[in-house]
Amino acid sequence: MLNSIKGLALTFMSTLRGLRKPVTHQYPNSGSLLGKRAVPTPVQDRFMGFPALTWDQEVGEPFCTSCMVCIRNCPTQCMTATMKDNPLNAEGKSSRRKIVDQFEINLNRCILCGICVEVCNFDAIVMSHEHEMSTYQRNGDRVDLPALLTIGKRYQYKTGWQPVATKVKKAPAPQPVAAPAEGEAKG
Repeated sequence: MLNSIKGLALTFMSTLRGLRKPVTHQYPNSGSLLGKRAVPTPVQDRFMGFPALTWDQEVGEPFCTSCMVCIRNCPTQCMTATMKDNPLNAEGKSSRRKIVDQFEINLNRCILCGICVEVCNFDAIVMSHEHEMSTYQRNGDRVDLPALLTIGKRYQYKTGWQPVATKVKKAPAPQPVAAPAEGEAKG
């Protein structure tokens, strides 16, 4: 009888603690039992979601030239791409001679390692904050060029992303250093 009362008291105390703010968030809603909100749990700035392609606002084309460096370095080979001649280069509006024609990522195979972002020479691919893209079809997570650009534009807008080339300020020119005299040690 005493053990039953202890168990009942323990359950009652646990129930009262559950009415307070929880330590963990219940996905996708957050809040306590009485004050649930339909606001999803916020994503941290450094979160690495699915890869996305970035858009060059100045020229009006993707940064991707389909050089295939990301595809060659991908450990799961989840990406495919083809390139074409850039029509804006012929008009003199863009410095890119080639541009991406088709790009596809199979998100079911992607392991979100970020190697594609590290090896890209053109800042064309980023790890976005997208993580809720599940489907009921086996190949439903194959994302093509327009979808990748849409995800990338949304990421650029939300985070204020800029390519590294525009973020890095030019360093001052190095000053010439006098050669050490014959008797001085080089250090």
